[in-house]
Amino acid sequence: MNQVRKSDTIFLNGLEVECIIGFIDWERRIKQRVVIDFELPVDCARAAVHDAVEDTLDYKLVSKRIIAFVEASQFKLVETMAERLARLVLDEFAVDWIRLRINKPGAIRGSRDVGVSIERHRESSAQSAPR
Repeated sequence: MNQVRKSDTIFLNGLEVECIIGFIDWERRIKQRVVIDFELPVDCARAAVHDAVEDTLDYKLVSKRIIAFVEASQFKLVETMAERLARLVLDEFAVDWIRLRINKPGAIRGSRDVGVSIERHRESSAQSAPR
């Protein structure tokens, strides 16, 4: 996707997934809801030529992979989930970048949600991998 128009993106907001997330004892025993938003580059003009999903990024496949990965994983930190999820999408879907936001509703009493927002690029993905 090297020639993707910089302004063309696919986004998905509000993807709800249940997983083990947190470092407090009770958080390690029950699944909690996280809400994931992501944005990925896509060439809308190319996809529009034939009006075919094969010419674009299938966001249903991306969301299904994200759900499967998160449900099968356990994380202590939302930051760790974000980094691993970004790397997974960059590697498996060959996109040049991802903007990712993960909310953990109810994590702080009195707040609607708390979470992280990251942007990662393909060229920096391999460099940020833990050794």
